[in-house]
Formats: sequence, C-alpha cells, structure tokens
Amino acid sequence: MVSRVYVEKKPGFDVEAQQLAHELRDILGVANLKTLRLINRYDVEGISDELFEQCVPTVFSEPQSDDVSFELPVVDGAVVFAVEALPGQFDQRADSAAQCIQIISQGDRPTIRTAKVYVLSGALTEAEIAAIKKHVINAVESREASLDLPETLAAQYAVP
Repeated sequence: MVSRVYVEKKPGFDVEAQQLAHELRDILGVANLKTLRLINRYDVEGISDELFEQCVPTVFSEPQSDDVSFELPVVDGAVVFAVEALPGQFDQRADSAAQCIQIISQGDRPTIRTAKVYVLSGALTEAEIAAIKKHVINAVESREASLDLPETLAAQYAVP
C-alpha cells in the first residue's frame, strides 16, 4: 500500500517559493503570476500505517515550519503540476527519508518517491504555463509527474 503526504513551508519560511516566484516574474516575464506555492510530496511503500504516522512529524516535516496535509491543498482556478526525478536518477530527498525511516524502524528500507508540486495562481496563459514548466523541469534529470496516487512504487519494466 502506498501512503502519501504533502508538506509545505509555512508563510515566512517559504523562501524557495518566494525566490522562484520573483525569478518567474522578473526574469521569465510572467507578470500575471499572483502566487506560487511549492509543496513536497512523499509517496511511501513498505511500512505500516503506524510507522508512517510516526514519521510524518519527524522525517517528512518540521512541525514548527511546515504545514502537513494528506490531500493536495489546492486553490480553485490554480494551475497544478508536479515534477519528479526520472527513473534511474538519484533522488536525495527520497534516499534521506528512506534512511531515516530504516533507522527508526530498525527494519528494511522502504521505497520512497518524492515530487515537487507547483501551485500557480493568476490569469496565466497557456504560453506562460508552458514557459514556467520549461523553466522548472530539467529534461535531463526530471519529468512532469502524475498527480494520481499509484498502486505501487515498484518499477515496472518491459521484458526485452
């Protein structure tokens, strides 16, 4: 079973989101962008629900600076997309979380996948949305991710 949690920095701690919004407005010229929210998504497989609940405030978030949700917190009319590492690319955030959970559980290392969810609000055109996606998705190491919860995190490859 795959468990999912969304973690977003609280206002005042959301420096990365503020810097990216400033960059998109000033450098990319997307003047219609009102707000930008960055949410870290964690998908975890291979641990119990109790262990997952225990790890939410210790491994996945910092309660003093993060807001946690088990559903995607979205504003009506916002453009939402997620970016994940390509298969085979090293994901530092996922690896660190898996190591921490393994230490806590004293058991096997769980499978974890992470993605960064972008929530954009404003009267954005299709061209502006495409420009933002091109700016934040490095095709060499990442791709746009599905927003749906997968059945499993096990990699499935076609038999040659």
